[in-house]
Amino acid sequence: MQTTGNTILITGGTSGLGLAFAEEFLKRGNKVIICGRRKDRLGALQKTHPGLAAIECDIADEKQREMLAEKVIREFPGVNMLMNNAGVQLAVDLTSPVKAERIRAEIETNLVAPIHLATLFVKHLASQSNPAILTVSSGLAFCPIAFMPIYCATKAAIHSYCLSLRYQMRNTPVKIFEIIPPSVDTELGHERRTDKTQTHGGMPVAAFLSEAMEAIENDLLEAPVADAKGLRSKGEAMFPVMNR
Repeated sequence: MQTTGNTILITGGTSGLGLAFAEEFLKRGNKVIICGRRKDRLGALQKTHPGLAAIECDIADEKQREMLAEKVIREFPGVNMLMNNAGVQLAVDLTSPVKAERIRAEIETNLVAPIHLATLFVKHLASQSNPAILTVSSGLAFCPIAFMPIYCATKAAIHSYCLSLRYQMRNTPVKIFEIIPPSVDTELGHERRTDKTQTHGGMPVAAFLSEAMEAIENDLLEAPVADAKGLRSKGEAMFPVMNR
């Protein structure tokens, strides 16, 4: 996969892996568009990252996803790559009643949004050169951590979806990548922590990014990174280890 000279939309691009990918693709000479909910953060990133395009959008909202796709295709007609990266990771106690809206919010962001957004772009992408849809799943798709069951279930569903999408797109030029991170040192899951600036440890972002970009360059369409390789190969056999 050519990683220079592309135009790429990255969801959840204001922090964490999304921002790291955005910075890396910018360094490689690509046009990068990020979207996110935090208008102030988007503006600040545009000031510190010349050439970065930013669009305010809550991808959990169906109408905003539709407006995002229409705007990107209209204003950046050369867009040839979509990276579905945005995600929410919440702790959920399944032994007590859980508000359905809380469950829906996590599923909408992690599963419904990437599926819907991809459908809004597939025809356009198929008409471009070097087209790809890159979806960020998780090693937890293959072995869940029980205290965040909805997140893990959505990532398992994303893996299944990527298999089906890849098959349905097999007669088009669009490459379907599933990037499978291990635990990476980002702010993902900060919603459940008292200190919202605290990260959860894990693999350094730079090390993750190096391996992930190498996988993309080498057309490794299903790309588990570092410890995620073990989760992918051993699956639920790792459950007692992950949850002890």
